[in-house]
Amino acid sequence: MTIAQRIATELAVKLSQVEAAIALLDEGSTVPFISRYRKEATGGLDDTQLRTLEERLTYLRELDERRVTVLKSIDEQGKLTPELKAAILAADTKTRLEDLYRPYMQKRRTKAQIAREAGLEPLAKALLADPSLVPEQEAAQFVDADKGVADTAAALDGARQILMEDFAEDAELVGRLREYLWEQGHMVAKLVEGKEEEGAKFSDYFDHREPLKGVPSHRALALFRGRKEGFLNLALVLPEDEALAAGQLGSAERLIAAHVGVSEQGRAADAWLKETVRWAWRVKIFTHLDTDLKTRLREAAEEEAIKVFAQNLHDLLLAAPAGPRATLGLDPGLRTGVKVAVVDATGKLVDTATIYPHVPKNQWDQSIAVLAALAQRHKVELISIGNGTASRETDKLAAELIARHPELRLTKVMVSEAGASVYSASEFAAKEFPELDVSLRGAVSIARRLQDPLAELVKIDPKSIGVGQYQHDVSQLRLARMLDAVVEDCVNAVGVDVNTASAALLTRVAGLNPTLAANLVAYRDEHGAFAERKALLKVPRLGDKTFEQCAGFLRVMNGANPLDASAVHPEAYPVVEKILASTGKAMPEVIGNTGLLGRLAANDFVDERFGEPTVRDILKELEKPGRDPRPEFKTASFREGVEDLKDLEPGMILEGVVTNVTNFGAFVDIGVHQDGLVHISALADKFVKDPREVVKAGDVVKVKVLEVDVKRRRVALTMRLTDDQRDHAAGSMPKERPVKGGKPRAERRDAPAAGGAMAEAFAKLRR
Repeated sequence: MTIAQRIATELAVKLSQVEAAIALLDEGSTVPFISRYRKEATGGLDDTQLRTLEERLTYLRELDERRVTVLKSIDEQGKLTPELKAAILAADTKTRLEDLYRPYMQKRRTKAQIAREAGLEPLAKALLADPSLVPEQEAAQFVDADKGVADTAAALDGARQILMEDFAEDAELVGRLREYLWEQGHMVAKLVEGKEEEGAKFSDYFDHREPLKGVPSHRALALFRGRKEGFLNLALVLPEDEALAAGQLGSAERLIAAHVGVSEQGRAADAWLKETVRWAWRVKIFTHLDTDLKTRLREAAEEEAIKVFAQNLHDLLLAAPAGPRATLGLDPGLRTGVKVAVVDATGKLVDTATIYPHVPKNQWDQSIAVLAALAQRHKVELISIGNGTASRETDKLAAELIARHPELRLTKVMVSEAGASVYSASEFAAKEFPELDVSLRGAVSIARRLQDPLAELVKIDPKSIGVGQYQHDVSQLRLARMLDAVVEDCVNAVGVDVNTASAALLTRVAGLNPTLAANLVAYRDEHGAFAERKALLKVPRLGDKTFEQCAGFLRVMNGANPLDASAVHPEAYPVVEKILASTGKAMPEVIGNTGLLGRLAANDFVDERFGEPTVRDILKELEKPGRDPRPEFKTASFREGVEDLKDLEPGMILEGVVTNVTNFGAFVDIGVHQDGLVHISALADKFVKDPREVVKAGDVVKVKVLEVDVKRRRVALTMRLTDDQRDHAAGSMPKERPVKGGKPRAERRDAPAAGGAMAEAFAKLRR
């Protein structure tokens, strides 16, 4: 099976679709470009399918490269049999390939190799083939001091080492044992003696066990972090083996014995062979598989954590923009004051200030006067307030400003300031605002991220935005690659105004890179705004191929050609000309004319180059050129008088914003400086498998307070507004929660989140 055939099978699509996508990727086309403008070639593969295809293509090509190396190495050793070659060619994973290659790898001299050099292999083979032989009698024939075999015990030990290595390098056997251990094994965590106090944050796992294959991502990463920090010991065990009587073979050992033909029949060599099987498992095979399967669990957990981060980042980047409205950004603070930045409708910084409304200076009235003057001078419409320290106090200040000056018609919104400090100290911020104090740059970012979250957040390393789950415990390379893909897909889904976009935003456009983005901005600064898309070809180093990739995602607003402000690619402008010719109308009469466009049949405009999918996209785009896929802007209203954890009471119904979604629930900002948790079992009145079925980052939701733990700063919330505190306290444990030292308890899926489940979930957050 070819790589393309295999990917087609995995994605459940046609081979021709995969082959076309691979050809386009190999030519240098980007995923956003292929997804949007090459639908005819790929049969409409979307960006998610294409990202998976791209990832699998890389993996399978690496596998093929390794396969060639393995075949060459074994062939050079003169050991490549037709059967082995067939098995290597059929290996469908890197793990399987390495299992087959293990016996032929160059390695340090082992005890088994030394035994073979001493001529003990015939003894090992004889005893395995005929267990009726008496081991000591057979071994006596191989005693040779010159070869290092001093006595029969040494001969038998050498023979055992040979058989142990043979068993451990049997690819079929090792593969079966690996899957058996994965299916039947349990992960057991124990406290490292004397670390109770120091490792208190891992107390849920001081005496913990659960089936290996069922360990969810967040728990696996917590266990591995506990081990890394020296508080937990992790062991992989087979439960059925723990109660074995002395001398009995364990379940995995019995599998080995059956595979190699060892059995207890009272023959002379049976006991010796049985012990050889035991040693092979415990000394050779289990040690290898223990590491292998813990790595497998960790990689699967990392993959899931990265996926969670990517989904949250996607939702955050595509959050509703407030739009081009003059905005006043407030970066709250107490002793150091509240930093103020005003940006105009285009995001340009026009004014700054620092006010001290809070303790210790308490310049409340003066601060309101400064803000009112700024708002009036710059025709401010929105106030964007960072949600960090002193945010509720600053929110109250903004509320009083609005109450005292209704003529200003201001609207206040609390926004996440995650990553604002990272942006403030970044090289990009330094270039953008070289004369501006670092503390004021954060206020600029807070203002702009309300206007357009996507355009502002692309300036920040995605890992600093704070929507990840155990993000520091995963492969940083894989995480960065996935998050970069998410940012690229989001930016290109929305499109970019080429005349106002920052270099950071332009860098994320399909086909562009930091150098080209910088060249584009420099050209724009020198020659003025681009009047048409074709002018992009004048940018240094931006050639035809790059233009093909990026042009459809770059918008020229109010240019000479209205299509330049749309997602219609310049290569498809002739299709629009055909549409205009068929209607007998000019461009202004057609654009936005839903009635007219709705009567047109896409098939009428299909030609050799542009098929029906592209024509349908063009017709949709003509109905609403440059349409934004993001939702309508909405804000949450935090309840007056609820500003701190101590203000919360069970039963309160509040409005909040979802800040983070994990596999075990969603965190919601309700304006008390500590996000509350809605456990997965409290998200809806039905069974929820994935929290993202119900909520996503940025959603405005209504929640009820179930429980408040001021000391540990925990808030348990529910979106099932009919739940009450008594139900919460008495609720049963949700599915998948393990019980220390034993099997999972009985489960009730219809119960609201229990105190125990909440405690565990908050423990995950704390870690």
